Amino acid sequence: MTTADPRQAPAGTAAAGPTDRIAALRPAYRADLADGTDRFFHPRRTDCPWCTSTALRTRLHTTDLLQHKPGRFALDTCEDCGHTFQNPRLNDKGLEFYYRDFYDGSGEERLGKTFAGRAALHRKQAGSVLPHSPAPRSWLDVGTGHGHFCATARDVFPGTEFDGVDLSQGVELAERAGRLRRGLRGLLPELAPRLAGQYDVVSMLHYLEHTTDPGRELASAHQVLRPGGLLLVEVPDPGSRFARLLGRWWLPWLQPQHLHLAPAANLHRRLEAIGFTVVAEQHGEAHDPIDLLAAGWLLLDHLAPREDAPWHPDGPGVLRRILRPALLLAGAPLLIAAALLDRLLAPIAGRTGLSNAYRLLARRTT
Repeated sequence: MTTADPRQAPAGTAAAGPTDRIAALRPAYRADLADGTDRFFHPRRTDCPWCTSTALRTRLHTTDLLQHKPGRFALDTCEDCGHTFQNPRLNDKGLEFYYRDFYDGSGEERLGKTFAGRAALHRKQAGSVLPHSPAPRSWLDVGTGHGHFCATARDVFPGTEFDGVDLSQGVELAERAGRLRRGLRGLLPELAPRLAGQYDVVSMLHYLEHTTDPGRELASAHQVLRPGGLLLVEVPDPGSRFARLLGRWWLPWLQPQHLHLAPAANLHRRLEAIGFTVVAEQHGEAHDPIDLLAAGWLLLDHLAPREDAPWHPDGPGVLRRILRPALLLAGAPLLIAAALLDRLLAPIAGRTGLSNAYRLLARRTT
Protein backbone atom coordinates (compact mmCIF):
# COMPACT_ATOMS: atom_id res chain seq x y z
CA MET A 1 0.00 0.00 0.00
CA THR A 2 1.34 3.45 -0.95
CA THR A 3 0.61 6.83 0.55
CA ALA A 4 0.50 10.19 -1.17
CA ASP A 5 3.71 12.19 -1.28
CA PRO A 6 2.97 15.62 0.20
CA ARG A 7 5.58 17.18 -2.10
CA GLN A 8 3.60 16.20 -5.21
CA ALA A 9 0.52 17.87 -6.58
CA PRO A 10 -2.73 16.55 -5.08
CA ALA A 11 -4.78 13.97 -6.96
CA GLY A 12 -6.94 15.47 -9.65
CA THR A 13 -4.47 18.17 -10.71
CA ALA A 14 -2.85 16.15 -13.53
CA ALA A 15 -5.20 17.69 -16.09
CA ALA A 16 -5.03 21.16 -14.55
CA GLY A 17 -3.19 24.02 -16.19
CA PRO A 18 0.39 25.00 -15.25
CA THR A 19 -0.78 27.76 -12.91
CA ASP A 20 -2.99 25.36 -10.96
CA ARG A 21 -0.25 22.73 -10.73
CA ILE A 22 2.24 25.29 -9.44
CA ALA A 23 -0.28 26.60 -6.90
CA ALA A 24 -0.84 23.03 -5.67
CA LEU A 25 2.89 22.54 -5.06
CA ARG A 26 3.49 25.90 -3.41
CA PRO A 27 2.36 25.01 0.16
CA ALA A 28 4.89 22.18 0.44
CA TYR A 29 7.72 24.42 -0.74
CA ARG A 30 6.59 27.17 1.62
CA ALA A 31 6.78 24.70 4.52
CA ASP A 32 10.24 23.52 3.43
CA LEU A 33 11.54 27.09 3.37
CA ALA A 34 9.85 28.29 6.57
CA ASP A 35 13.07 27.86 8.57
CA GLY A 36 15.43 29.04 5.83
CA THR A 37 17.99 27.05 3.86
CA ASP A 38 20.75 26.53 6.46
CA ARG A 39 19.26 23.18 7.46
CA PHE A 40 19.97 21.83 3.96
CA PHE A 41 23.76 21.81 4.47
CA HIS A 42 26.38 19.76 6.25
CA PRO A 43 28.88 21.71 8.39
CA ARG A 44 31.60 23.33 6.32
CA ARG A 45 34.67 21.15 5.74
CA THR A 46 38.15 22.33 6.63
CA ASP A 47 39.92 19.70 4.53
CA CYS A 48 39.78 18.45 0.95
CA PRO A 49 37.50 15.42 0.45
CA TRP A 50 39.88 14.11 -2.25
CA CYS A 51 43.32 14.37 -0.60
CA THR A 52 42.54 15.64 2.98
CA SER A 53 44.76 18.72 2.57
CA THR A 54 43.68 21.75 4.60
CA ALA A 55 45.00 24.20 1.98
CA LEU A 56 41.61 25.38 0.74
CA ARG A 57 40.56 28.58 -0.99
CA THR A 58 37.09 29.73 -1.95
CA ARG A 59 36.75 29.76 -5.71
CA LEU A 60 33.17 30.84 -6.22
CA HIS A 61 30.01 32.09 -4.55
CA THR A 62 26.78 31.76 -6.49
CA THR A 63 23.06 31.05 -6.42
CA ASP A 64 20.81 28.56 -8.21
CA LEU A 65 20.96 30.06 -11.70
CA LEU A 66 18.78 27.44 -13.40
CA GLN A 67 15.78 26.90 -11.14
CA HIS A 68 16.22 30.06 -9.05
CA LYS A 69 15.48 28.21 -5.84
CA PRO A 70 16.51 30.15 -2.70
CA GLY A 71 19.96 29.60 -1.23
CA ARG A 72 23.62 30.53 -1.68
CA PHE A 73 26.41 28.09 -2.55
CA ALA A 74 30.19 28.12 -2.36
CA LEU A 75 32.81 26.12 -4.21
CA ASP A 76 36.24 25.61 -2.65
CA THR A 77 39.39 24.46 -4.40
CA CYS A 78 42.22 22.49 -2.84
CA GLU A 79 45.54 24.26 -3.40
CA ASP A 80 47.42 20.95 -3.25
CA CYS A 81 45.47 18.64 -5.59
CA GLY A 82 43.17 21.06 -7.43
CA HIS A 83 39.95 19.30 -6.47
CA THR A 84 36.95 21.70 -6.48
CA PHE A 85 33.95 20.89 -4.30
CA GLN A 86 30.79 22.38 -2.84
CA ASN A 87 31.52 23.60 0.68
CA PRO A 88 29.43 23.40 2.75
CA ARG A 89 27.87 20.46 0.92
CA LEU A 90 24.17 19.72 0.68
CA ASN A 91 22.91 17.04 3.06
CA ASP A 92 20.20 14.51 2.15
CA LYS A 93 17.40 17.00 2.85
CA GLY A 94 19.12 19.60 0.71
CA LEU A 95 19.72 17.21 -2.16
CA GLU A 96 16.06 16.19 -2.11
CA PHE A 97 14.93 19.82 -2.05
CA TYR A 98 17.14 21.08 -4.87
CA TYR A 99 16.71 18.03 -7.12
CA ARG A 100 12.94 18.02 -6.71
CA ASP A 101 11.22 19.18 -9.89
CA PHE A 102 14.56 19.43 -11.73
CA TYR A 103 14.96 16.06 -13.46
CA ASP A 104 11.48 14.88 -12.57
CA GLY A 105 8.17 16.43 -11.56
CA SER A 106 7.59 19.86 -13.12
CA GLY A 107 11.06 19.83 -14.71
CA GLU A 108 10.88 16.37 -16.26
CA GLU A 109 9.42 17.33 -19.64
CA ARG A 110 11.84 20.24 -20.19
CA LEU A 111 14.95 18.23 -19.27
CA GLY A 112 13.73 15.20 -21.20
CA LYS A 113 13.52 17.25 -24.39
CA THR A 114 16.99 18.66 -23.78
CA PHE A 115 18.60 15.23 -23.41
CA ALA A 116 16.61 13.75 -26.29
CA GLY A 117 18.07 16.40 -28.60
CA ARG A 118 21.71 15.52 -27.92
CA ALA A 119 22.04 12.43 -30.09
CA ALA A 120 25.13 13.74 -31.92
CA LEU A 121 27.00 14.20 -28.63
CA HIS A 122 25.87 10.77 -27.39
CA ARG A 123 27.11 9.17 -30.62
CA LYS A 124 30.57 10.68 -30.12
CA GLN A 125 30.67 9.50 -26.50
CA ALA A 126 29.74 5.95 -27.48
CA GLY A 127 32.11 6.01 -30.44
CA SER A 128 35.08 6.73 -28.17
CA VAL A 129 34.74 3.14 -26.86
CA LEU A 130 34.76 1.55 -30.33
CA PRO A 131 38.57 1.34 -30.84
CA HIS A 132 39.02 -0.31 -27.44
CA SER A 133 35.97 -2.60 -27.31
CA PRO A 134 34.35 -3.10 -30.74
CA ALA A 135 31.64 -5.56 -29.66
CA PRO A 136 30.79 -5.47 -25.94
CA ARG A 137 28.06 -7.86 -24.89
CA SER A 138 26.68 -5.81 -22.02
CA TRP A 139 26.86 -2.15 -21.02
CA LEU A 140 25.73 -0.36 -17.85
CA ASP A 141 25.04 3.37 -18.06
CA VAL A 142 25.14 4.98 -14.61
CA GLY A 143 23.04 8.11 -14.11
CA THR A 144 21.17 7.20 -17.28
CA GLY A 145 18.12 9.41 -16.69
CA HIS A 146 15.62 8.57 -19.43
CA GLY A 147 18.09 6.33 -21.27
CA HIS A 148 18.63 8.61 -24.28
CA PHE A 149 22.37 7.92 -24.39
CA CYS A 150 21.74 4.18 -24.52
CA ALA A 151 19.19 4.56 -27.32
CA THR A 152 21.81 6.35 -29.43
CA ALA A 153 24.71 4.09 -28.40
CA ARG A 154 22.74 1.11 -29.66
CA ASP A 155 23.17 2.51 -33.19
CA VAL A 156 26.96 2.29 -32.69
CA PHE A 157 26.81 -1.09 -30.91
CA PRO A 158 23.74 -2.90 -32.31
CA GLY A 159 24.63 -6.21 -30.68
CA THR A 160 25.07 -4.81 -27.17
CA GLU A 161 22.55 -5.09 -24.32
CA PHE A 162 22.17 -1.79 -22.45
CA ASP A 163 21.11 -1.48 -18.80
CA GLY A 164 20.80 1.76 -16.87
CA VAL A 165 20.98 2.93 -13.25
CA ASP A 166 19.37 6.09 -11.92
CA LEU A 167 17.65 7.40 -8.80
CA SER A 168 14.76 8.96 -10.69
CA GLN A 169 11.67 7.30 -12.14
CA GLY A 170 13.02 8.15 -15.59
CA VAL A 171 14.99 4.89 -15.61
CA GLU A 172 11.76 2.91 -15.30
CA LEU A 173 10.17 4.93 -18.10
CA ALA A 174 13.26 4.25 -20.23
CA GLU A 175 12.85 0.50 -19.76
CA ARG A 176 9.18 0.64 -20.70
CA ALA A 177 10.05 2.72 -23.78
CA GLY A 178 12.60 0.09 -24.88
CA ARG A 179 15.65 2.31 -24.53
CA LEU A 180 17.03 -0.02 -21.84
CA ARG A 181 16.98 -3.79 -21.37
CA ARG A 182 16.80 -3.21 -17.60
CA GLY A 183 16.19 0.02 -15.73
CA LEU A 184 17.63 -0.23 -12.22
CA ARG A 185 16.46 2.41 -9.78
CA GLY A 186 18.90 3.20 -6.98
CA LEU A 187 22.53 4.02 -6.26
CA LEU A 188 25.32 2.06 -7.92
CA PRO A 189 27.25 1.33 -4.67
CA GLU A 190 24.11 -0.28 -3.24
CA LEU A 191 23.36 -2.26 -6.41
CA ALA A 192 26.95 -3.28 -7.21
CA PRO A 193 27.15 -6.49 -5.12
CA ARG A 194 24.38 -8.17 -7.11
CA LEU A 195 25.73 -6.82 -10.43
CA ALA A 196 29.33 -7.91 -9.81
CA GLY A 197 31.24 -8.93 -12.94
CA GLN A 198 28.26 -8.62 -15.30
CA TYR A 199 29.37 -5.85 -17.68
CA ASP A 200 31.91 -5.29 -20.44
CA VAL A 201 31.46 -1.50 -20.35
CA VAL A 202 30.31 0.93 -17.67
CA SER A 203 29.66 4.56 -18.60
CA MET A 204 29.47 7.51 -16.22
CA LEU A 205 28.69 10.52 -18.40
CA HIS A 206 28.42 13.74 -16.43
CA TYR A 207 27.48 11.69 -13.41
CA LEU A 208 30.42 11.67 -10.97
CA GLU A 209 30.16 15.40 -10.31
CA HIS A 210 26.65 14.82 -8.88
CA THR A 211 27.73 12.17 -6.38
CA THR A 212 28.54 12.58 -2.71
CA ASP A 213 31.51 10.17 -2.86
CA PRO A 214 33.10 9.85 -6.34
CA GLY A 215 35.75 7.40 -5.09
CA ARG A 216 33.08 4.99 -3.90
CA GLU A 217 31.32 5.22 -7.27
CA LEU A 218 34.53 4.36 -9.13
CA ALA A 219 35.14 1.38 -6.86
CA SER A 220 31.59 0.17 -7.58
CA ALA A 221 32.20 0.48 -11.32
CA HIS A 222 35.29 -1.72 -10.89
CA GLN A 223 33.13 -4.27 -9.06
CA VAL A 224 30.46 -4.58 -11.77
CA LEU A 225 32.94 -4.81 -14.66
CA ARG A 226 34.34 -8.07 -15.93
CA PRO A 227 38.17 -8.33 -15.94
CA GLY A 228 39.33 -6.42 -19.00
CA GLY A 229 36.13 -4.37 -19.09
CA LEU A 230 36.12 -0.65 -19.86
CA LEU A 231 35.01 2.31 -17.78
CA LEU A 232 34.02 5.45 -19.71
CA VAL A 233 33.97 8.62 -17.60
CA GLU A 234 33.14 12.13 -18.78
CA VAL A 235 33.01 15.08 -16.37
CA PRO A 236 33.30 18.89 -16.41
CA ASP A 237 36.88 20.17 -16.36
CA PRO A 238 37.38 22.64 -13.48
CA GLY A 239 40.65 23.69 -15.12
CA SER A 240 38.89 25.01 -18.22
CA ARG A 241 39.85 28.55 -19.24
CA PHE A 242 36.15 29.21 -19.75
CA ALA A 243 35.58 28.41 -16.06
CA ARG A 244 37.97 31.19 -15.10
CA LEU A 245 36.75 33.60 -17.76
CA LEU A 246 33.02 33.26 -17.09
CA GLY A 247 33.03 32.85 -13.30
CA ARG A 248 29.63 32.02 -11.85
CA TRP A 249 28.06 32.14 -15.32
CA TRP A 250 29.96 29.04 -16.46
CA LEU A 251 27.19 26.47 -16.89
CA PRO A 252 29.16 23.36 -15.74
CA TRP A 253 29.44 24.75 -12.20
CA LEU A 254 25.70 23.89 -12.08
CA GLN A 255 25.07 24.80 -8.48
CA PRO A 256 23.75 23.30 -6.34
CA GLN A 257 23.62 19.93 -8.17
CA HIS A 258 27.37 19.54 -8.85
CA LEU A 259 29.17 18.54 -5.65
CA HIS A 260 32.64 17.51 -6.90
CA LEU A 261 34.74 18.59 -9.88
CA ALA A 262 37.98 16.66 -10.13
CA PRO A 263 40.90 17.57 -12.42
CA ALA A 264 41.88 14.88 -14.91
CA ALA A 265 45.15 14.11 -13.11
CA ASN A 266 43.28 13.34 -9.87
CA LEU A 267 40.84 10.99 -11.57
CA HIS A 268 43.65 9.33 -13.52
CA ARG A 269 45.61 8.57 -10.33
CA ARG A 270 42.54 7.31 -8.47
CA LEU A 271 41.62 4.93 -11.27
CA GLU A 272 45.14 3.52 -11.41
CA ALA A 273 45.11 3.05 -7.63
CA ILE A 274 41.96 0.88 -7.62
CA GLY A 275 42.88 -1.48 -10.45
CA PHE A 276 42.35 0.33 -13.75
CA THR A 277 44.74 1.28 -16.52
CA VAL A 278 43.80 4.50 -18.32
CA VAL A 279 43.93 3.81 -22.06
CA ALA A 280 42.69 7.18 -23.37
CA GLU A 281 42.31 10.76 -22.16
CA GLN A 282 40.38 13.19 -24.35
CA HIS A 283 39.73 16.89 -23.87
CA GLY A 284 38.81 18.54 -27.17
CA GLU A 285 36.71 15.52 -28.13
CA ALA A 286 34.65 15.91 -24.93
CA HIS A 287 34.07 19.64 -25.35
CA ASP A 288 30.44 20.77 -25.74
CA PRO A 289 30.47 24.19 -27.48
CA ILE A 290 27.86 25.99 -25.39
CA ASP A 291 29.88 28.02 -22.86
CA LEU A 292 29.31 31.55 -24.16
CA LEU A 293 25.74 30.93 -25.24
CA ALA A 294 24.86 29.36 -21.89
CA ALA A 295 26.53 32.19 -19.96
CA GLY A 296 24.56 34.79 -21.90
CA TRP A 297 21.33 32.90 -21.35
CA LEU A 298 21.98 32.46 -17.61
CA LEU A 299 22.63 36.20 -17.27
CA LEU A 300 19.44 37.18 -19.09
CA ASP A 301 17.42 34.58 -17.18
CA HIS A 302 18.87 35.92 -13.92
CA LEU A 303 17.86 39.48 -14.75
CA ALA A 304 14.32 38.46 -15.71
CA PRO A 305 13.52 34.99 -14.32
CA ARG A 306 11.26 32.79 -16.38
CA GLU A 307 7.83 31.45 -15.61
CA ASP A 308 6.28 31.11 -12.19
CA ALA A 309 7.65 28.38 -9.90
CA PRO A 310 6.21 26.82 -6.72
CA TRP A 311 9.24 27.73 -4.57
CA HIS A 312 8.52 31.43 -5.07
CA PRO A 313 6.04 32.71 -2.46
CA ASP A 314 4.04 34.57 -5.09
CA GLY A 315 3.51 34.42 -8.83
CA PRO A 316 5.29 36.83 -11.20
CA GLY A 317 3.93 40.37 -11.21
CA VAL A 318 2.89 42.33 -14.28
CA LEU A 319 6.26 44.09 -14.53
CA ARG A 320 8.17 40.81 -14.65
CA ARG A 321 5.80 39.40 -17.24
CA ILE A 322 6.55 42.39 -19.46
CA LEU A 323 10.26 42.64 -18.69
CA ARG A 324 11.23 39.09 -19.58
CA PRO A 325 10.18 39.00 -23.26
CA ALA A 326 11.53 42.52 -23.76
CA LEU A 327 14.90 41.61 -22.27
CA LEU A 328 15.14 38.37 -24.25
CA LEU A 329 14.36 40.21 -27.46
CA ALA A 330 17.01 42.81 -26.74
CA GLY A 331 19.51 40.12 -25.83
CA ALA A 332 18.87 37.93 -28.89
CA PRO A 333 21.78 39.40 -30.92
CA LEU A 334 24.13 38.73 -27.99
CA LEU A 335 22.99 35.10 -27.80
CA ILE A 336 23.38 34.60 -31.55
CA ALA A 337 26.89 36.06 -31.48
CA ALA A 338 27.80 33.91 -28.48
CA ALA A 339 26.56 30.75 -30.20
CA LEU A 340 28.60 31.53 -33.33
CA LEU A 341 31.73 32.22 -31.30
CA ASP A 342 31.25 28.94 -29.40
CA ARG A 343 31.22 27.11 -32.74
CA LEU A 344 34.26 28.97 -34.06
CA LEU A 345 36.30 28.15 -30.96
CA ALA A 346 35.23 24.51 -30.73
CA PRO A 347 37.92 23.05 -33.06
CA ILE A 348 40.73 24.55 -30.96
CA ALA A 349 39.17 24.05 -27.50
CA GLY A 350 41.32 21.05 -26.64
CA ARG A 351 44.60 22.71 -27.67
CA THR A 352 43.89 26.02 -25.93
CA GLY A 353 42.57 24.80 -22.58
CA LEU A 354 39.03 25.98 -23.38
CA SER A 355 37.49 22.50 -23.30
CA ASN A 356 34.71 22.42 -20.71
CA ALA A 357 34.95 18.65 -20.14
CA TYR A 358 37.29 15.70 -20.41
CA ARG A 359 36.81 12.01 -21.06
CA LEU A 360 38.76 9.08 -19.64
CA LEU A 361 38.67 5.46 -20.80
CA ALA A 362 40.07 2.98 -18.31
CA ARG A 363 40.40 -0.79 -18.50
CA ARG A 364 39.94 -3.02 -15.45
CA THR A 365 43.28 -4.81 -15.11
CA THR A 366 43.08 -6.28 -11.60
